[in-house]
Amino acid sequence: MPNYILKELNEEMTEGKKVVYPKMQTYTQHDFETVLKHMQTYAANFSEGSMRAVIDALVEAMKTWMPMGHSMKIDGLGTFSLSLGFKDQDAGEEPKTKYRHICIKGINFKPDPQLLADMNSQADFERTEVEVVVPRKCKYTANERMAKALAIIDSNGYMTLNDYALATGLCRSAASIDLKRLVAAADSPIKPRGSHSHKVWVRKS
Repeated sequence: MPNYILKELNEEMTEGKKVVYPKMQTYTQHDFETVLKHMQTYAANFSEGSMRAVIDALVEAMKTWMPMGHSMKIDGLGTFSLSLGFKDQDAGEEPKTKYRHICIKGINFKPDPQLLADMNSQADFERTEVEVVVPRKCKYTANERMAKALAIIDSNGYMTLNDYALATGLCRSAASIDLKRLVAAADSPIKPRGSHSHKVWVRKS
């Protein structure tokens, strides 16, 4: 039976409101060999080598076609698309050229709704902790967090949610809520651009 714990966001990130969310406890990570063995349970007519070849072919197809501007949809699984960013500048490189060096920063994945529905039909979660896990307070003030955000934007040209979370020590959920509050301020020097997994924050012009 899968387990979860209830965690509470910092109240200072939620305008004094108590926000609690469930987080699944992950105990192990199945490696490729284990995944292949699991797959044989559902496809006994295929050898481990055949399934490995299919997955290898999928990886090669992704490496070939996605950098050319294509997303890839696999029915029953979901859709994969690329996330771009600016390369780190080399020592001595002129700052004005940083926007010309684009690279792939990650791969976005949007699960097939039916996949989520099927998983939910099988899942029966059990709470492992009686008390809600209360996080430590963020050690940075709002002004200090804004300063960190501006430093990232000035260095990279933009800031991702992960960038902000790492700089402030917040989890992604708390970082997202905090950024919404910071952006909502009338005198905020930053604004969001894009949406969902492609959302970034930039300086207001």
